[in-house]
Amino acid sequence: MTEKLYDSNAYLKIFAAHVVGCRRQGKTFAVTLDRTAFYPEGGGQPADTGVLNLANVLDVQESGGEIVHRTDRPLPEGALVFGGIDWTRRFRRMQQHTGEHIVSGVAHRLFGAENVGFHMGEAFLTVDWNVPIGPDGLAAVERLANEAVYRDLPVRAEYPEPDVLKRLRYRSKKELTGPVRIVTVPGYDVCACCGTHVARTGEIGAVKLLSAQNYKGGTRITMACGAQAMEAFGERLRITDALSNLLSAKTEKIEPAAEHILTENEELKRQVSALRGRILEMKAAAVPENGGNACVFEEGLSPDDLRRFALLLAGRCGGTAAVFSGENGRYRYAAAAKNRDVRPFGKALNAAFSGRGGGSAELVQGSVKGEEKAVRAFCRQAARPDP
Repeated sequence: MTEKLYDSNAYLKIFAAHVVGCRRQGKTFAVTLDRTAFYPEGGGQPADTGVLNLANVLDVQESGGEIVHRTDRPLPEGALVFGGIDWTRRFRRMQQHTGEHIVSGVAHRLFGAENVGFHMGEAFLTVDWNVPIGPDGLAAVERLANEAVYRDLPVRAEYPEPDVLKRLRYRSKKELTGPVRIVTVPGYDVCACCGTHVARTGEIGAVKLLSAQNYKGGTRITMACGAQAMEAFGERLRITDALSNLLSAKTEKIEPAAEHILTENEELKRQVSALRGRILEMKAAAVPENGGNACVFEEGLSPDDLRRFALLLAGRCGGTAAVFSGENGRYRYAAAAKNRDVRPFGKALNAAFSGRGGGSAELVQGSVKGEEKAVRAFCRQAARPDP
């Protein structure tokens, strides 16, 4: 069993230990020590990284009570080694993890929310709760969580005696056996947890809920604390300034300016669509009436344009009208006909040119691969008008 130094002192940055075992695993090495300050991945918290003598510690996992350090070079069994963890990375995790405890503890007290998912990333962390919480409720959770930070409360991590544990009301994501480590933020949260945490809530710095969405009948939030919260705020401020410059609008006027542009854009789309429709009508009118099948290649047509043009041509030519748009031997198509089922044509076209698609008796659409000349020849042979 590896002695878990991080369990009793999350602030231990360097330590000495003896190598118990070292075995090759592909291009890396699995090293076990008699004691370690490296936190292994678990409970939603990523593993620590750092060094053991001159070996880089790339990952840390727990297996059967042993802490296994994955390193980029071997270490002699029995040797005394000195370890150092990446403290900046560790402390950021401590800020995030403690902040999450407070946020989930407040959500539990206010709304009965149970934490059913937790993942700590490089830029933010996500939390899943099993109940829906609206914007006003989330704002209250954030306000109370930051209140806990401002109060600079002590954060306790301890193993209560079994009789004390039985009487204790605490949060836990799963049934636990054996010694249970309880992390307490007085007045805000009591939770079973094996992770690393700050000693006082003031060290969290700030708690910010970045976004929220409905998820599996509950709520998924993204949040950031401390250094990560400041980085998230800085990035959003940069984006806001960029939008302000692009829109030539003051920061407080960005939203109405964006809404104005979107409204204008929708109106322009409507006008363009109407003009394109008129152009297609004019092109269809240029096709000889009741002249039989039509096979047309036209650049830059959208799926809606393809359907519209095919239907216009079918009403004009009296046969099967197939319209293709694309380049480099890849085309989207729409085919239509009046008073006949065009689906067999579409099926044959797909089979001949590695295509896919389908539709109704009047109109089919899809995509094909082939040379324009070959596609035209196929259309002449496969889509003959009724006598």
